[in-house]
Amino acid sequence: MLLISSSLCSRSLCRTARIMCSLNVMSGSSPFMPRRILWKRAFTRAVGSRLVLGIETSCDDTGAAVLDETGFILGESLHSQKEVHLKTGGIIPTVAQRLHRENIAGVVQDALNKSGVAPRELAAVATTVKPGLALSLGIGLEYSLNFVKQHQKPFIPIHHMEAHALTVRMIQPVPFPFLVLLISGGHCLLAVARDVDDFLLLGQSMDEAPGDTLDKVARRLSLIKHPKCSMLSGGQAIELLAKEGNRLNFSFKTPMGQYFDCNFSFAGVRNQVTQVIKQKEEEEGVQQGGILSSVNDIAAATQHTVASHIAKRTHRAILFCKERGLLPECSPTLVVSGGVASNQYIREILKIVTDATGMHLLCPPSKFCTDNGVMIAWNGVERLRVGKGIMTHTDQIRYEPKAPLGTDITNQVKEAAIRTPSLKLKISVR
Repeated sequence: MLLISSSLCSRSLCRTARIMCSLNVMSGSSPFMPRRILWKRAFTRAVGSRLVLGIETSCDDTGAAVLDETGFILGESLHSQKEVHLKTGGIIPTVAQRLHRENIAGVVQDALNKSGVAPRELAAVATTVKPGLALSLGIGLEYSLNFVKQHQKPFIPIHHMEAHALTVRMIQPVPFPFLVLLISGGHCLLAVARDVDDFLLLGQSMDEAPGDTLDKVARRLSLIKHPKCSMLSGGQAIELLAKEGNRLNFSFKTPMGQYFDCNFSFAGVRNQVTQVIKQKEEEEGVQQGGILSSVNDIAAATQHTVASHIAKRTHRAILFCKERGLLPECSPTLVVSGGVASNQYIREILKIVTDATGMHLLCPPSKFCTDNGVMIAWNGVERLRVGKGIMTHTDQIRYEPKAPLGTDITNQVKEAAIRTPSLKLKISVR
């Protein structure tokens, strides 16, 4: 007779219930991840699979999660600082540091409690060590090193952008190589992912990231005072109001049209928008800090210009990869991840590009596009599988606020000087 303890049954049922709840969220958040794939992934946990604890503190979210080698999420926890930073109009590094310090122990313990896993059962601990805010990274690294020392566990340092790039492989099998576009509040880059730790950098932002631009425009428009946007981040507010605006009422120039590479620049877009806002304030007699009558149209035009710039550079990256044979001829894939990848309008614009170039577009569910412990744990799983970057001696590990991803071949892209054919980047009149 097979005997199963009541505590084990209870633990399994609790895990199943939590996964069912999370799947309802995930399956409805992205048209690119079919529900059947999520169900299959969730209920195929390998017996005896190694477990990894992931810890994320690169910016303003304190996240932790426990995963097994199949991508099964045993437990996760996230503390967001969003409301605090909305009140101050942006992230203040010292405030982010203090909140990480106050919450990290509780977040990690909550993830462990939800997973029903004791520290001794972990195979390794993976933590973001680069890039990000120095003060935030320091809290996560300090806590993690103390944890692995106390429990005598291997440590896996994680590159934040590598984790974003690989998240999609937790949801469904995506073979290497694939093209990845990472867009967030702190980063914007295009790279070819050739292996877990092997990337070719094709292009990156020369000034600010798209999420930063959208946040700054939202602050200049005082969207936190808008009744529909008081609890939304800047990017979320722009996306919401853009749905009710007409982008054709304002015309902003897409940046870097004279440069035939895959680098990005968003500061110029923000400057154009700022000048228009000043002009409209004068016309309407609105003081800075007030809400313009044309706010929806400005939001729509800003979002479209940012999306068009991203799409055009991505188009060139696809053509470069095909010309150089960097992607498979059969079902080449573009993976889009990072916080700004949650923007549905940007996804739809990119879909126009991938449809025109025969690419397959994949985006993780929105929940996993933003910073979280799950993606860090998964990156740890990927590295654990292939035995790369697993540290047993941690004395020399340091955090790195600035850290490039992979091998830089941006000059090769520039020298190729590929001209992209014109695409009609039109979804609807916005």
